[in-house]
Amino acid sequence: MPSVLDQRPARVAAGPRPAASKRRTRMLALPEARWALAALVLFLIALPLDLLGAPAWLWAPLYATVYVTGGWEPGWDGLKALKARTLDVDLLMVVAALGAAAIGQVLDGALLIVIFATSGALEAVATARTADSVRGLLDLAPTTATRLLPEGGEESVPADSLTVGDTILIRPGERIGADGQVLHGTSEVDQATVTGEPLPVAKQPGDEVFAGTVNGTGALRVRVERDPADSVIARIVKMVEEASETKAPTQLFIEKVEQRYSIGMVIATLAVFAIPLAFGAELQPALLRAMTFMIVASPCAVVLSTMPPLLSAIANAGRHGVLAKSAVVMERLSQIDTVALDKTGTLTEGTPCVTDIRPRPGSGLDEHELLALAAAAEHPSEHPLARAVVQAARERGLTLAEAADFTSAPGAGVTATIGGRTIQVGSPSRLAPTISMNVTGVVQALEDEGRTAVLVLCDGAPVGALGIADRLRPDAKATVAALTELTGQPPVLLTGDNERAARHLAAEVGISEVRAGLLPQDKVTAVQAWEALGRRVLVVGDGVNDAPALAAAHTGIAMGKAGSDLALETADAVVVRDELATVPAIVALSRKARRLVAQNLVIAAIFITALVAWDLLATLPLPLGVAGHEGSTVIVGLNGLRLLRERAWTGSLSSAGPG
Repeated sequence: MPSVLDQRPARVAAGPRPAASKRRTRMLALPEARWALAALVLFLIALPLDLLGAPAWLWAPLYATVYVTGGWEPGWDGLKALKARTLDVDLLMVVAALGAAAIGQVLDGALLIVIFATSGALEAVATARTADSVRGLLDLAPTTATRLLPEGGEESVPADSLTVGDTILIRPGERIGADGQVLHGTSEVDQATVTGEPLPVAKQPGDEVFAGTVNGTGALRVRVERDPADSVIARIVKMVEEASETKAPTQLFIEKVEQRYSIGMVIATLAVFAIPLAFGAELQPALLRAMTFMIVASPCAVVLSTMPPLLSAIANAGRHGVLAKSAVVMERLSQIDTVALDKTGTLTEGTPCVTDIRPRPGSGLDEHELLALAAAAEHPSEHPLARAVVQAARERGLTLAEAADFTSAPGAGVTATIGGRTIQVGSPSRLAPTISMNVTGVVQALEDEGRTAVLVLCDGAPVGALGIADRLRPDAKATVAALTELTGQPPVLLTGDNERAARHLAAEVGISEVRAGLLPQDKVTAVQAWEALGRRVLVVGDGVNDAPALAAAHTGIAMGKAGSDLALETADAVVVRDELATVPAIVALSRKARRLVAQNLVIAAIFITALVAWDLLATLPLPLGVAGHEGSTVIVGLNGLRLLRERAWTGSLSSAGPG
């Protein structure tokens, strides 16, 4: 008797979507902020007492406490750095404040401590908020899950104790506790936090679900397919942790320069102090000028020029589903001038689907009837092409007749009895090597278009053919165009697929250079040849065969949703949601970060040069020097944090050009 393919339930009207919990660091949760606040409050109490002429015993202890609360932490860190034979800027600032106090400028020294402590607190808060922005994507998976017992009961267990093969129950509205496959039940799942899909996705037996996504109105039984430590969310956490522990080459270079600069600055400070004394200057003005010089010449703003833009770019990209593993990666992305794209799973979705339905003229069948016959015969088969045919019928809502006498021949196809007729579906060369010319023409036309042709026979006579291909990603063409604009040349297609299919797809998306039929080592050879010519190559891929090229390239990006473990581990960045258009977006964002680094370095250099010149050629008041120095530090820090804004991502493509 006929059966209707299981239809996925219609999407229900979506209410407010559950948001991922956001862990936002409170300012006073940071010790730097608490000490800075204490120093500021004490200073504000002491300042009016001092200015109004109150006895010193009232305001002096308050100033002393300001020195302790605001200066002990940077001073201690500076002493530890000095023990490791490193001259730290923090220690220089504390020494400058103590020097000012030693010559009677207690107010100026306290002001220096307050401004410096406040600047450090702002930097700590900015760093914590950057980390919060990244963790907002990660704080998804529930802490507990309901595990079904073999004897029929259930128990609540920690989600991280689940093992592969466990069956868990997901009730309506719950977050899914592990990556797995639906065994029973239908529901709609909001998985925007992982895949980026804007509407809840219908799930039924056989579908994959991800840890941290939110179940809808139905109940699901899910078999755990990945250890919690290997889930999509866990991988993201690991990558972000790696990103937070690394530094870009520019930052490392600046830190090396900082050591030499700081030593030179100490020598110059001693000279600024000693030379005027040698020519008869008084002690206090000479020491005050030297302390001011040391403050304004300190490279704090230079040091802070690099990391905020890069870390902000990492956080912003992470919110949009692209995880750069380090600041090194973000810096390298800004340098790429050549892009190599894989085909299957990168430009395409990696899943075969029916693209063409071509009944034979005179067969008496229309497209729906031909597809229904083929799907009915293929329904019992587990072959990927068979699943594509059945899925196509499901999408069209076709009713399938019951298949009898089903048989499958590997490499040839399937045979089944449908309504008393013998239906065969499979390879044209195996099923009917001597088919008529008009059918041969249809098969040849499909293959010329890069399709896999599937022939359908009814009682031994061809009645039509189906074209099956890996579906092009909807954003593939726009991505190729955007990458072409960014680098000044079209991407190159590197694929192990056959030449004909590769060139057909390349023509669809606007790629002119195609290298097909490549083994993994061939892809590596191509990348190394470009690198030898001085080009900086970005490789985008997803499979095990792409991993060597991802490792050899200047930068590698993996498609994360269906990417192999090896590719995900090897790549420098991962597109978690498989949105190909985010590849040019993150390249453009990285270039924005590079431009902000350059801006910050210019700002820092201008401030340092102007303040040092003022102090040497005239008389720069210490409070003004402190304000100028710390102000430049705050300016470059806030300038770098501009990349945390949503507009920095959405406008990245329009503002980036070749270069």
